[in-house]
Amino acid sequence: MQLFYNPDITDQTKQFSFDKEESKHILKALRKTTGDQLYITNGKGWLFTAEIAIADMKNCLVTITKKVLKQKHQYNLHLAVAPTKMNDRYEWFLEKSTEIGIDSITPLICEQSERKVIKTDRFEKILQSAMKQSLHCYLPKLNKAISFKEFLNQKNRGQLFIAHCEETDKKSLKEELKPKQDVTVLIGPEGDFSVKEIEMAISQGFIPVTLGETRLRTETAAIVACHSVAFINQE
Repeated sequence: MQLFYNPDITDQTKQFSFDKEESKHILKALRKTTGDQLYITNGKGWLFTAEIAIADMKNCLVTITKKVLKQKHQYNLHLAVAPTKMNDRYEWFLEKSTEIGIDSITPLICEQSERKVIKTDRFEKILQSAMKQSLHCYLPKLNKAISFKEFLNQKNRGQLFIAHCEETDKKSLKEELKPKQDVTVLIGPEGDFSVKEIEMAISQGFIPVTLGETRLRTETAAIVACHSVAFINQE
């Protein structure tokens, strides 16, 4: 099964056309033709089955023949992760967390962040590609980059955790997690959160946690946190 993505389809859509680039990919690269079946999601939970009506290389027209609203998992996972110095490491985190199952991501600008400006266009494409590859029908929400202080001023819901490397009293994330509850986890930059940031987070109700016995890179820590939440919610 190969999954296509089109954010503009709704449960009321009867027919629609792919753009030139996607049409060419479908007809030339995949060698699809009139009458062949395609699977499409809008990233909002819907899985559509469609049939090619007009096999036009510039404007491939399909007719929706079936629609199913996929059930969403019973929790909301939000990771606020500081951008890494090397962009490809953050992109790897975006890809793998989407495959595992994540709901929203916020690039977190911290005191010791080495990268404070990011371009989200490429990040969005990576999320879309990972969603299609893993056959998910829910596209994770990529929020705009925000400062650590601004993030704490938001209304963060559910279980709140901050993972850091300071030698202080910390709990184990996997032991603190509870199934079927919303979760927000803060992951710092290569230089870790500052002591001030950790204290600020704790004062806002965030529980300091460890992700294991070894020191992890930012992107690895984020994946470990993501998998821990997914694992505790497996039925």
